[in-house]
Amino acid sequence: MSGPVKLAVVYYSATGVVAEIANALVSEAEAAGAEVRLRRVAELAPDEAVDANPAWRANLEATRAVAEVTPDDLVWADAVIFGSPTRYGNVAAQLKQFIDSLGPQWQQGLLADKVYSGFTSTSTKHGGQESTLLALYNSVHHFGGILVGPGYTDGSKFVDGNPYGTSHVDGQGQFKVDGETRQAASVQARRVVNVARALRDGSA
Repeated sequence: MSGPVKLAVVYYSATGVVAEIANALVSEAEAAGAEVRLRRVAELAPDEAVDANPAWRANLEATRAVAEVTPDDLVWADAVIFGSPTRYGNVAAQLKQFIDSLGPQWQQGLLADKVYSGFTSTSTKHGGQESTLLALYNSVHHFGGILVGPGYTDGSKFVDGNPYGTSHVDGQGQFKVDGETRQAASVQARRVVNVARALRDGSA
């Protein structure tokens, strides 16, 4: 089958770290030949909670131009990469709410046989990165999706050490998204695109 792989990068970001990683994934996927839709999920927190953290408000304003995700974005895609900060070792409610709204698409089998992967960020080291991604991947299994983690498929993965997906420790904003995280995003994006292409073209 001709044409680029269609990838949806769907994320929730409060203070902007996950949004920055999402953009890195988009750049790498496009460099690998994919057609990419970058989509954010809707903010559910009340204004008083957002305004209590200046970085949260700044990120919300800075990303207003990013289109909000709809179920059609997932139906369109050959592959989906979900991103979420950790919330007590779990997926943020904003992303989970969107996933929970996909019942009609799931019932029709429209989410099955696509490639899925995930990425995350935490404030502290070992702050729930792996458990967040594993919790996210429960939904992938219910979709009938094909889970593609980065694994240890590249030498750089022995540096960042997370075979489940790209992850970053931001230390309450102290540690910016760095070369290690960007390299992890590169490995993940290219692997997702390559596997999705192989599956699509093989089935065709």
